[in-house]
Amino acid sequence: MKTRSGRAATLVAAGILVSRLAGLIRRRVFAHYFGLSDEGDAFDAGFRIPNFLQNLFGEGALSASFIPVYAGLLAGGDKRAADRVAGAVASILALLVSFLVLIGVFATPLLIDAIAPGFVGAKRELTIQIVRILFPGAGLLVLSAWCLGVLNSHHRFFLSYTAPVMWNAAMIAAMVIYGGSASLPRLAVILAWGSVIGSALQFAVQVPVVLSVAPHLKMTLDLASEHVKTVVRNFTPALISRGVIQVSAYIDALIASLLPTGAVAAVTSAQILYTLPVSLFGISVSAAELPAMAAGAPEKIPERLNSGLRRIAFFVVPSAVAFMALGDVVTATLLVTGRFSYENAVYVWAILAGSGIGLLPSTLGRLYSSTFYALRDTRTPLRYALVHVGVATVLGYLFAIPLPVAIGIAPAWGAAGLTIAAGIGAWIEMLMLRRALNLRIGRTGLPFDFTAKLWAAAIAAAAVAWLVKNALPAIHPAIAGALILGPYGVVFFGATFLMRIPEASAAISQIRRRI
Repeated sequence: MKTRSGRAATLVAAGILVSRLAGLIRRRVFAHYFGLSDEGDAFDAGFRIPNFLQNLFGEGALSASFIPVYAGLLAGGDKRAADRVAGAVASILALLVSFLVLIGVFATPLLIDAIAPGFVGAKRELTIQIVRILFPGAGLLVLSAWCLGVLNSHHRFFLSYTAPVMWNAAMIAAMVIYGGSASLPRLAVILAWGSVIGSALQFAVQVPVVLSVAPHLKMTLDLASEHVKTVVRNFTPALISRGVIQVSAYIDALIASLLPTGAVAAVTSAQILYTLPVSLFGISVSAAELPAMAAGAPEKIPERLNSGLRRIAFFVVPSAVAFMALGDVVTATLLVTGRFSYENAVYVWAILAGSGIGLLPSTLGRLYSSTFYALRDTRTPLRYALVHVGVATVLGYLFAIPLPVAIGIAPAWGAAGLTIAAGIGAWIEMLMLRRALNLRIGRTGLPFDFTAKLWAAAIAAAAVAWLVKNALPAIHPAIAGALILGPYGVVFFGATFLMRIPEASAAISQIRRRI
């Protein structure tokens, strides 16, 4: 069972890697054409509004409520009932999202005033135009998340996580085709239309496979079904939980809009880099374990959880250290091009370093939340998400606005305070989730000696990378990145292998099999 779970997590990670690489290419092209400009701020801030709809109704809330019920029916052999539930959920979701998209298009000016009060004049008008274009595409991405829930329950992980490549490709194509001739405001509008086209493509590539694995699927509003009622009942607290986290992100965007030009785009760039390890190592393990835990024996849950925590930590700890110690190298390697300068990379590094503080608890917390969802408890994660957001909001404002003034630094650096505050909130949330789950299923978590070895290996690797960095002459950022980050990875894997950490041996064996 552990082998199957590891294979599933590998498929999810592979799909996410392909998708995230496409996302990094998209962000690099975006940085090339927009840099840290007003138009870049407008697009990034505007994109957050319809994206709220996707994140609120999409993968997180839907997976938490739908997959445990659907996977449980499949495990029991009742495929017809499972497909009826899937069709009913899709119908309810399509009606609800269509209504919200319509409202969102008309209410866009009010939404802009709520999340970006610092935007005025042409910058505000451009943001409104972008948001109105993007809203229908966000609705399609919500339906794409429903496809992901169906496919994951059938252990078809790879397609659902590579489908966003189509969305990224459409946006990249829009910038490459029109970037050389269009003005920045017009290019931002064209990019928004490219996003809508990409959203449709992402949904379309999954539909044929969904129909093949769910042949009895019918779109009906079967609100009388007890299984559908269970999904709806569990969906509400999961929806609120996701909404709380999204509200926190929007508060960060609101505060960033009050900072000098470039802060919103810089925060977005840092988030894209930060979410790469979260997706690869946190979401991949959590997505693979959720249907397995929901359909498996309850007494096996602690073992599956602890194994997943170790797999996550092995890759996330070195990622966090890299963001904190080598964030300028990471950012410059991936984003320095065109209008995005090395000075911009250093600015993003400060924000990324703050994100590194909360990287480990954020990814571990996802797996703890998925465990509660597998137990059909969506209310406990909601309570702790509220605490997380409360802490992050209060500290985020203090760290971003008054603190830079108090210590005499430029206001722009307050953006780093937002991510530091979010990291503190993530630690509090994860520890509360762990304590509550331990009271319910027994002791879980990472052994102290295992965690200490990972941090020691990562810090030693960072020291070697710093020596290499200081010894290098001025060369292209991408070449410098390979020469610095390469030794970092080699030293970390070598040190953990010598420390006899099983995850290191497993990772090296997988690499050898693929060479």
